Amino acid sequence: MERACRSGGSTMTAGHASYWMSIAILLTTQTSGTGNFGQLSTERLVFMFKLLDGIRIIDLTTIVLGPYATQLLADLGAEVIKVESEQGDVFRAVRPGRTEDVGAGFMNFNRNKRSIVLDLKSEEGQKSLRKLIGNADVLVHNMRPSSAASLGADYEALQAINPNLVYCYSPGFGERGPDRSAPAYDDIIQARSGLAAINADNSGAPQFVRTIACDKVVGLHLAMGIQAGLIHKARTGKGVCIEVPMFETMASFLLSEHLAGHSLVPEEGELGYERLMTENRRPHKTSDGYLAILPYSTKHWIRFFELSDEPEWQTSSKVTNPILRSKNIDELYAKISEIAKTKSTKEWQLLLTEADIPHSTVNSLEDLLRDEHLAAVGMFNIYDDERLGRIREIRSPFQVDGELDYEVAANRPAPGLGEGTSDLLD
Repeated sequence: MERACRSGGSTMTAGHASYWMSIAILLTTQTSGTGNFGQLSTERLVFMFKLLDGIRIIDLTTIVLGPYATQLLADLGAEVIKVESEQGDVFRAVRPGRTEDVGAGFMNFNRNKRSIVLDLKSEEGQKSLRKLIGNADVLVHNMRPSSAASLGADYEALQAINPNLVYCYSPGFGERGPDRSAPAYDDIIQARSGLAAINADNSGAPQFVRTIACDKVVGLHLAMGIQAGLIHKARTGKGVCIEVPMFETMASFLLSEHLAGHSLVPEEGELGYERLMTENRRPHKTSDGYLAILPYSTKHWIRFFELSDEPEWQTSSKVTNPILRSKNIDELYAKISEIAKTKSTKEWQLLLTEADIPHSTVNSLEDLLRDEHLAAVGMFNIYDDERLGRIREIRSPFQVDGELDYEVAANRPAPGLGEGTSDLLD
């Protein structure tokens, strides 16, 4: 059996606030003739911070899980070298797109990276990888250990070259279990982890979540694992091997709340966090639309029934007693649905805002591009790229006090296939 891991040896300044105010004005203005929302620039505004400046990451990952993790690290200043085959990351082909090698999906998971092409099935390609590893801080991949070993990218081989290497990988299933060699993608892990089942439709048929949920959740864990490895290296001077398996990560993620009464031995009650499992937990229909309304604390619930003119509910133990409230949450959510229909969305927004009760309109994907808050924080940037034409970029969500430097700089969109090969290997 291939063993992957073996022991070897903020507050913004006035200037920044002014900057974002100007961006907000631009973002709420429709770009002439395009229907696009965002700041229009001939160059790309750089949102890459310097917290990981000087860290070199060799990235063998593909599709979404690994690229999402390494993009987060690139946004924080790490140098990410994406190593690809001659065919390139398969996610490059996800359309639409204006060039064969950079589709829209690839753009949003690979900014601030450099791409090189290596044939890791050849001795020459593996030799080039070993050369890169010599002065790298991190190697990351999302292959099965046996696949990594066949490409000369197993932990033992690379640690022998660079004992200080942080080696982090994310297979579908952990190497200590019987399914360690099974292939896995997001849909497979959504099914295996229970995510599809708890999102079943009214007929009971399991449904996939309509986002690449497992890849992105595991990607966050992968990025965290890499940073923990870097801290370990800084403290001890030694490298480390870290495994972040998809199935185990998502099982832990889902069961954190849904283990519920089975956290106790013997078990008490059913599996599943009751508040999340109730049929009445959903956006509530108002007289003219929908609104998410979430009284959470006792104070929230009392205030909600006060402004709804429901005196009996204001003093009910089902509202004022947190334990009874938890046991009767479906009835309470049903009551919210009944009350919500009595007023318009706008009327509810005014009342709930004044009462400081959490609530939100229900945004569509289109609504996100017009969202006033996202506009105010400059979430989107529209600019002209020499290769890709006019594109909209999602900025990094990070805000780092003292590191905000918004100078206009050379464009760093997702790289073309192999465009950095000669520079990085010479």
